[in-house]
Amino acid sequence: MKTEKEKMADGEEYSPYDPELTKMHRDALTLLEQYNNRYFVRCDEGKELLHKLLPHAHPSLVIQPPFLCDFGFNIYGGENGFINYNCTILDTAKITLGKNILIGPNVQLYAPMHPIDYKLRATGIEHGEPISIGDDCWIGGGAVICPGVTIGNRCVIGAGSVVSKDIPDDCMAAGVPARIIKKLTGQ
Repeated sequence: MKTEKEKMADGEEYSPYDPELTKMHRDALTLLEQYNNRYFVRCDEGKELLHKLLPHAHPSLVIQPPFLCDFGFNIYGGENGFINYNCTILDTAKITLGKNILIGPNVQLYAPMHPIDYKLRATGIEHGEPISIGDDCWIGGGAVICPGVTIGNRCVIGAGSVVSKDIPDDCMAAGVPARIIKKLTGQ
């Protein structure tokens, strides 16, 4: 029989109130509190603590506090990337960050999904859907990336957009919901 953590990792329905997951979440929150308080002014000095929180993220990823996430261990990549103030990543599924990404302030990446049926939703179960952001992307401030979305390489997502569907390579998308407004070509 699978643990709730294994179910979460496999994209199956799981209980977020499971004692193992609750402890892992609290441990992540403890590290986040330390990172956000100690390194708010000098985030470049918090690499060791950030790596402890995000063991699969690239060591060159810079995250400007304050930063929030659910677990941290489901966040991957981000080589030479920069994440600005107030980013929230709910990593109940794998979150993949490409190389050279720029993520603006107040951006939110949400992997959790709750049942549509209210009776199931009342049980507290949920599942996660992975999010992937390609290389060389710029996600404008205040954008929301919804569960299961893949954003291709070299994309620009306009500030305040809500991305609920995949965006192919080399596109600029904006709006609520986000739609492709321009195909980008190499300069």
